[in-house]
Amino acid sequence: MTHLHPFAPGYRTASVTQSVPSRDSRPAGELLTPAEMAVADRAAVALGRTVPWLMENAGWAVARAIRARIAPCRTLVLCGPGNNGGDGYVVARLLATAGWPVSVAALAPPHGEAVAAAARWRGGLVAFTAQQAASADLIVDAVFGAGLARDLESEVADVLRAARRVVAVDVPSGLDGATGQVRGYAPRAELTVTFFRRKPGHLLLPGRTLCGETVLADIGIPDAVLRQARPNTFHNIPSLWDIPVPISEGNKYSRGHVTVLGGAAMTGAARLVAVAARRGGAGMVTIAARGGADVYRTGEPGTIVSEAPLKELLADERRTTWVCGPGLGVRRAESALPKLLAAKRKVVVDADALSLCAGRPDRLSGASVLTPHAGEFARVFGEVGANRLVAVRAAAALTGAVVVLKGADSIIAAPDGRAAINDNAPVWLATAGAGDVLAGVIAALLAQGMEPWEAACAAVWLHGRAATLAGPLLVAEDIAPALPRAFAEARPRDRALPA
Repeated sequence: MTHLHPFAPGYRTASVTQSVPSRDSRPAGELLTPAEMAVADRAAVALGRTVPWLMENAGWAVARAIRARIAPCRTLVLCGPGNNGGDGYVVARLLATAGWPVSVAALAPPHGEAVAAAARWRGGLVAFTAQQAASADLIVDAVFGAGLARDLESEVADVLRAARRVVAVDVPSGLDGATGQVRGYAPRAELTVTFFRRKPGHLLLPGRTLCGETVLADIGIPDAVLRQARPNTFHNIPSLWDIPVPISEGNKYSRGHVTVLGGAAMTGAARLVAVAARRGGAGMVTIAARGGADVYRTGEPGTIVSEAPLKELLADERRTTWVCGPGLGVRRAESALPKLLAAKRKVVVDADALSLCAGRPDRLSGASVLTPHAGEFARVFGEVGANRLVAVRAAAALTGAVVVLKGADSIIAAPDGRAAINDNAPVWLATAGAGDVLAGVIAALLAQGMEPWEAACAAVWLHGRAATLAGPLLVAEDIAPALPRAFAEARPRDRALPA
C-alpha cells in the first residue's frame, strides 16, 4: 500500500487563524469529540491505515511544525503510556535526527502500539520530574491527548507547571477535548498540533487560549471515516452555510420584511437592530413603536416607523420576520411575544423578551432563534455548567428554537442536535449594543429565506468579521457599516454579485 509521506510534495497542514477561509478550498469544518475521533481512528484502520503508520505521520507533522517555528534548542519530550506518548517518541526521534538536543521523560512504560515507537528511540531517557522540565528550553507535551477523562494527577501537573515553553501534541495535557475545560491543570502551549479534524476543545474557551496557535495536520486518515464518526458539531466558517444572493427578478418584498418592536425608553436598541437588518439585506425594515415614535423617526431615513397596533401589523402576511426584546421592556414583551408566536411568524427573541421567560423556557416554544448571553441563559434555562455544548443543545431541544449562546466563543445549537462554535469575534466586540446588531443580522437572513440554524451561524460569523474590520475601540454603531465587506468576503465566488 502506498501512502503519502508527511514531507512529500502535496502534504499540507493548515493553521487555525482569524483569516477568511477560501470557499474554493472548502476547509474541514467538522469538529470531532474524543469519542468520535476514536471511531474515526478505528475506521481508518479498517480501511488499511495502520496505527504505527498513523503514529509515524503524526510525529512527523509535529516535528515539522516545531522546526518551522522554533530554532533548535534543548528539548524534553514528555511521553505518556498511550498513543499520544507514542507520537511523542516519534517526535523525539525526528528532532534528534535533525540535530536537536533531545531527551525523553516517560510518565510510565509505553503500552499497545506505543511500544514499537518507544523502541525506536535511541536517545537519552531522564526522570519525569519538574526539575528536568525546568532545565529544558522546550517541552513537547505528549502525555495525554484530548480524551483525558479525569483530572490531571498532581505529579504530571507539577512537571508541566515547570515548563517554560510548551508545544502540545493533540491538546495540552489536562484539557478536555470535548468541552474546552481544564481537568485540574493544563499548561498554556504556544503551539498545538492536532490531526485530521479539530476537537470542540480547540475552539471553546479556555481551551482555545491554552492551545496557542493550533495546526491541523493531515496524517492520511481518509474523509470516508466521517460516515462512521457522524459528527454533528462544526467550526462556524463560511463553508458551513450559503448567504442569500439577490436575483434580478427580486424586489424589496421578496428580500423580506423585518419588523422590530421598539420600546419607549431604550430606543437605541431597536434602532441598532433596524440598521443591522437593513445592512444585512432585508428588503424592508419597520420599527413598530407604540410610544416614543418621534425618536425613531429621527433615525436613518430608510427605516419605516409605525405606531399601528400589533394586531394590525400582524395582519400583513408580508411581515414574515420579527425581533422582540431589545430595549422593549418586560411588560411590553409580555404582551407582544405570545401574539407573535401564536401568529407563527419567524421571531428572534432577545433581551427583555428572554428575561420575561426566566424559569419558563416553555414560553419560548415557537420562536425561531434565541440569542441569550450567559446571564440570560442562566435565568431561563439554569446555569450553563462545564459542558456548554450539552447545555445549549438541551435548550434548543427543549424550546424547538435555535439557541445562540453569545460570547467570545459563541455556540449555535439547533433542535436537531447540530451545533457550531464561532471563534472569529475580536475582544473589542464586547460592547453595549453589539447583541442588538446581531439580532438584526439574524432577522435579515431569516427574512431572506435562510433556515434558522444556518441564518444564526452566518449572522454570528458576519457579526464577528464586521467587528474585526471595524477595528479596535469599536462601538456598536460601527458594526453595521462594516457588514457589506463581511458579506463580500463570505459569499461564494461563483455566486458573487456582479461588480
